[in-house]
Amino acid sequence: MDSMISLIQAAIVFGTVIMLGATGEIIAEKAGSLNLGVPGIMYLGGIAGLVGVFFYESAAESPSKIVCILIALACSMTAAALGGFIYSLLTITLRANPQVTGLTLTIFGSGVANFFGGSLNKLAGGVGQISVATTSSAFRTMIPGLHDMGVVGQIFFSYGFLAYAAVIIAVLAQLYLSKTRQGLNLRAVGENPGTADATGINVIKYKYLATCIGAAISGLGGLYYVMDYTKGTWANDGTIEGLGWLAVALVIFATWRPKNAIWGSYLFGLLYWAYFYMSGLTRSSQELFKMLPYVVTIAVLIAISLRKKREDQPPAGLAVSYFREER
Repeated sequence: MDSMISLIQAAIVFGTVIMLGATGEIIAEKAGSLNLGVPGIMYLGGIAGLVGVFFYESAAESPSKIVCILIALACSMTAAALGGFIYSLLTITLRANPQVTGLTLTIFGSGVANFFGGSLNKLAGGVGQISVATTSSAFRTMIPGLHDMGVVGQIFFSYGFLAYAAVIIAVLAQLYLSKTRQGLNLRAVGENPGTADATGINVIKYKYLATCIGAAISGLGGLYYVMDYTKGTWANDGTIEGLGWLAVALVIFATWRPKNAIWGSYLFGLLYWAYFYMSGLTRSSQELFKMLPYVVTIAVLIAISLRKKREDQPPAGLAVSYFREER
């Protein structure tokens, strides 16, 4: 029973990271921007939040938890949004190849994050010595009284506020895309930018905003991983990149619907950690189990391709460059 609870808790923690990354990418892709730089953006969000609160905690005699949270969120979302802006500038304005730009952004983000992460470790006294304990404890603070409610409390109420905020963000994103005029305009830009432009919708504005806001949300996934899972430390083990690619896969699995990303992310988290709780597996078998989220995504991709239901397909204008003068 304890191992099952631990598996569910790990699935929710890792699922939250994936959910935030996928929700941000869904918003960007709904506007036609195929940003494969999600892993790099999550790196930028994680390291920026860590750097910001590291210097604050180092300078303050008694750091305020509220201020720590605000600094971490502001630095993380700003850095991630800047990554989205760079992608938008290159692909929308300068007409660079979207796929190549996204992959380059992933390499850039991981390189920048690990460079500054290593530098912070040296400032703190050596490899693995950096720790922003006050901020990490603030992010991991559970709802008072609820996490002690036996099995129910351990499963549903043993997480920091970002785990619940991720679900709220996904629900709001779903409502925005399906129920608001601006959301419908954004979807129109992703489906047929030429027609949207002809009806008076500012295509460039929507693409820039969707990509930057989506990147800011994805960056929170990296921040949650750093503050919650690694408890305010920096580890150059490539886990954030792996979770970033799972977030990209989840976009397809969720059929470009944020509401599906909620349960899909927890399923991915469960599949990601299933091998760890199975006894008798060889190292080769463990590696096969790690492939499960990607295998499931491929199966879903085949299924939706065979069904040919338009609502399950990617936006028609996804990764298609639009230039008004060529309309």
